[in-house]
Amino acid sequence: MKTIVIYYSLDGNCALVAEAIKKQLGCDCACLEPEHDVVAGKEGFAKYFHGGRQVFSKACPRLKPLGVDIAAYDFVILGTPVWGGSPAPAMRSFLREVSLKGKKTAVFVCHKGGKGKVFAKMRVLLDGGVPEGEIDFVEPRAIDPESGEKRAAEWAATLPS
Repeated sequence: MKTIVIYYSLDGNCALVAEAIKKQLGCDCACLEPEHDVVAGKEGFAKYFHGGRQVFSKACPRLKPLGVDIAAYDFVILGTPVWGGSPAPAMRSFLREVSLKGKKTAVFVCHKGGKGKVFAKMRVLLDGGVPEGEIDFVEPRAIDPESGEKRAAEWAATLPS
């Protein structure tokens, strides 16, 4: 089965997890990049204000080309930070642009204040598809990168291959 990790990472937490999964599975990996990321480089209140506004308005920012053909993959592992209990707008954009019908999926999320209903919201974005696995990480890059990488690798090892 050909596998890819598709993720968005603002603070590097999802990137850390994605790279650990890639290493464990020996799969491909690609990062979602908005053409204009309204929260990149922002700190504190401004970061949460602009990010929250995008989440609550259900914004779908235009993404830069990913450079991979999703149709070539059987298994897509999705990673997103949790913003206001929801997936980041870049992930929402990606899932509106591509069809994952007939593909196996798994989802990981990274958060600081709680995961909220992000997994339920991801299942809706996946057209009701049930991921093969779901896991959340609390700021793995900031708290304990080695532990986060280990946990990500252990989770990846449980996924279908």
